[in-house]
Parts: sequence; structure tokens; C-alpha cells
Amino acid sequence: MKMADKQTLLSQMAEAVVEMDEDLVGEAATEYVNEGHDALEGITAGLSAGMEEVGHLYEEQEYYIPELLICSEVMYKGMDILRPHLNKAASDDKVKLKAVVGVVEGDTHDIGKNLFKIMLETQGFEVYDLGRDVPPDQFIDKAKEVGANLIGMSTLMTTTMRNMEVTIEKLKEAGIRDSLVVMVGGGPISHDFAMKIGADGYEAEASRAAETAKRLVMKKCYA
Repeated sequence: MKMADKQTLLSQMAEAVVEMDEDLVGEAATEYVNEGHDALEGITAGLSAGMEEVGHLYEEQEYYIPELLICSEVMYKGMDILRPHLNKAASDDKVKLKAVVGVVEGDTHDIGKNLFKIMLETQGFEVYDLGRDVPPDQFIDKAKEVGANLIGMSTLMTTTMRNMEVTIEKLKEAGIRDSLVVMVGGGPISHDFAMKIGADGYEAEASRAAETAKRLVMKKCYA
């Protein structure tokens, strides 16, 4: 039996997510790693690409919440297969990359946050995931507890965007804002909004966001 080429397998993973096909995502992801292809590319150009298409279908009201949830479960099944094969970025022993991530209070959409978490881990971060519907004080308490040098906040709802700014203001009140990097992301978030509320960075795509996060932390905390 002829093996599929890399591009075909990437397309199959993306299609599986969109079509809610757990069997296909399992077969394609397994064959992909067995062939020795890059796991990070499998996530970004395969699973994540499929989830982006799902997001468009949701915005166009062709898919609704039930479909969104099933698609995300299919994506996570593929992630479970690819993730053990990710090559974590090597980091100097003196450099401690610690991130606290979560979905801001009032929002429970965590697909983007989960993807960002995985991408941060590939960059060598130790990630503390607070989950969904996270109050501002919880971000601050955890950052203090673990000595984080990065906080990542996400939301898919315009009604909860304000909680990102509240968290940044509370970081200032706690006296730790200048000691860490704040990244924000999610569907309604833009670079202009990130800068307006006093965040350090924003990227629309998770793998670029993780690269930017590491660059900013290295510049701010280890320069």
C-alpha cells in the first residue's frame, strides 16, 4: 500500500477536523508521525488549519456550538498523537521560562488558549494552565506563586475583553507588571487593542504568538 505524502496527510488532518472524523484524524496523524514528518507543522498546517476553517464556518453560522465542540475534540485527538513528537526548544539552564495562561473571566472558549499552551511548551516554557473563566486576581496570584515571566490571556467574546485590561491594572497594583510579559489573544483581539490596554504583544496565530512571547521574555527578563 502506497504511503500518502506529507501534504496529503496535512490536508487529511485539516479535513478530519472540519468533517468531525475521529477515525481519519487518528489514521492521518499516526501515519504522519510514523513517516517522520515535523510534528509542529502537523499541528499548525494540519489540525490548526482545520480549526481555523471551523471558526469561519461558525462565524458564517454554518456550524454552531455543538459542531464547534465536536471539531475541537477531533483536533485534540490529533494533538494527542502529534504532541509527544514535538521537539522542545533547547534553553540555557540559567533561563527559566515560566508562563501562566488562561481564558479571562466570563469566557469558556479555550481552543485558542490550549493551542497557545502547546506552542509555548515547544519554545521551552513551563506552562501553568489556569483553564477557563479565570478572574484577574487568579492570574496575579499564580504568577507570584511560580515566579512567572509571562502571562497569556485569551477570549473569544467582546464582552470579556475588558477583563484583560483589568488584569494588567491589577498587575501594576501588585508591583509585578514590569517584571513580566503580557500577551493577549483571541478572535476579537487586535494588535491595536493589545497596545491600548498596555499588553506587550499580540499575534493572530498561536505558533507565532509563542515565538513572540519567548523573544519578548528574553529581551525583558534576560537581556
